[in-house]
This record gives sequence, structure tokens and C-alpha cells, in this order.
Amino acid sequence: MRICLTDAGKRFNRDWVFRHVDLTLTADRVYALTGPNGSGKSTLLQLMGGVIDPSEGSVAYHPGTRGGSGSEPSRLTAFCAPYLELIEEMTGGEFLHFHRGFKPFRNGLTVAEALGEVDLSRAEGKVVRYYSSGMKQRLKLAQSVLSDTPVLLLDEPCTNLDAKGMGMYRDLLSRHSKGRIVVIASNDEAEYDFCDEVLGMDDWKTASKGGTTRG
Repeated sequence: MRICLTDAGKRFNRDWVFRHVDLTLTADRVYALTGPNGSGKSTLLQLMGGVIDPSEGSVAYHPGTRGGSGSEPSRLTAFCAPYLELIEEMTGGEFLHFHRGFKPFRNGLTVAEALGEVDLSRAEGKVVRYYSSGMKQRLKLAQSVLSDTPVLLLDEPCTNLDAKGMGMYRDLLSRHSKGRIVVIASNDEAEYDFCDEVLGMDDWKTASKGGTTRG
């Protein structure tokens, strides 16, 4: 599996968030995407996942043996981010069962086993609306990390997690990163100090300062 960004850039109205991103992401690698708040980390992550289109350049997916060349990015990627909402009217178990209908879990995990992976077994029948913020983040991690997709994109994955939750997150990734492209957007080194490669937004932000374009 490879994701290739070629001279990719994104702007909103006439303001460029970043430009001239040339990058190839490959399987069996965990990448950190770092930069100050507002530098475009979340936007670039969404570009990598096919959630938004580039304003210039291209993003190409080469799935190899997983999914085939015609697969949509949405079928190849699992996403966890603070701005993605859970279905709060469902119980935790119902939510993961619903999600599993679109993206099966890795290693044939059941819903009960997936909840156990993130220490939410006792909350399977609890309505998500009544979860604490940390419990909701654990559910988001279960929904994304445990999905059987070749690409895993995590935006500030430890939001609202305590020390025990941080340990769970690191253990979860150590066991479920093999064979995948994993990208973690974060400014907290504890979330990415185990990554194989750190990508900074600075170069692409500098390149975006060339002004606006017309058309």
C-alpha cells in the first residue's frame, strides 16, 4: 500500500494552507505529522484520507493486493479525530456493531472483544451520551485502530485520555500497526515518540507564502 502526494496544495478562498507537498507514504511505517496549531496538520491528514480534494497537485492511492486499484479512499482508511462525532443515541456496543457493518474489525474481532481492547467491556450497554470524554475517545480509537483498513489516520489521538488511557493507546498501536500506513497528527511527543518518521509542516507552510493565485 502506498499513498503518493505530488505537488499537492490546499487553499480556502485565496489563502493557501500549504503547497508543494511531495510525499510517498508506505505500508509498515508509522509517521508523525507535526507543526504549530493552525499549520494545516488536520487539513493535510484529511487530504491523505481522501476526505477533501487538493486545490492543486494530486493524491494517488496504490492499494496493492488489499482492495484493488478501484477502491475508494474511504474504504481503505480509518480515521480518528476530535471533530468526528459519535452516534450518542446508541450504546457503545450498538455503535461498534453499526460501524463493523461498513468496516470489519482486524483479526475477526467481535464487538465485545473490540470493547475489551480499549477497556470498555463494562460500558457495552451504556448509551454513548453518558460516556465520559475519556470513554468517548477510547470508543473512537476502537472504531478506527481496530478497523481492518490498510491506512490509519489519527488526529490528536490522546485527547481526553488519562495516563492509563495513554498506555492503552500505545499498546493498541504496537499491536495493530503492522502492514499499515499509520499517520499521527500531533504536537504532543508522547503521542508520536515511537514513530518511524517525523514530518514537519514548516517546509510546506513556507512554500505557501508565495501569495495567492488567480483563477
